[in-house]
Amino acid sequence: MPVHRSAKKRMRQNEKRRLRNKAIKTRLKNIVKKVKSAKTKEEAIELLKEAYSLFDKAVSKGVIHENTAARKKKKLALYVNSLKE
Repeated sequence: MPVHRSAKKRMRQNEKRRLRNKAIKTRLKNIVKKVKSAKTKEEAIELLKEAYSLFDKAVSKGVIHENTAARKKKKLALYVNSLKE
């Protein structure tokens, strides 16, 4: 356990951030699963738009790296484009 006041504060801040980041990452994983389990291509495209938005928000908040988001968005787009009508 920390002794100094600043270390205690840092610990509280880290815990808040950890929980916030965990929630955002969980949402990202869930939207990817939804896109991959979509019944139709049109539904997948709508979910893909939502996924793009969530990935961009995660990048702006510093939860994931910009290149990671770009790579995952590209993989999802390739998947959706490969779906049959």
